[in-house]
Amino acid sequence: MKAGFIYIMTNKNNTTLYTGVTSNLYSRVVKHKEKFYQRSFTAKYNLDKLVYWESFQEIGDAIYREKQIKAGSRQKKINLIFSMNPEWRDLTDEIKDTFTD
Repeated sequence: MKAGFIYIMTNKNNTTLYTGVTSNLYSRVVKHKEKFYQRSFTAKYNLDKLVYWESFQEIGDAIYREKQIKAGSRQKKINLIFSMNPEWRDLTDEIKDTFTD
């Protein structure tokens, strides 16, 4: 099976959060930044900043974790972000070298 990732995107003011799942984290984040899907939630609300992510050996585990996070409160999502990224920096450049060939 493929590896999987969950991630949280936000906008420049950190007011809206989006939780997603993918098998290719860097490629997916770039699509959000470029508004590849113009009618998507992330494009509509300008969610182009990666602030949190987790990796899993199997995509099924990532999907399960995504459902857990989405079922949680906004505060739980904020707590997750603070645990990894207290400054709410855009982590895209940090993952670029790790997840690209």
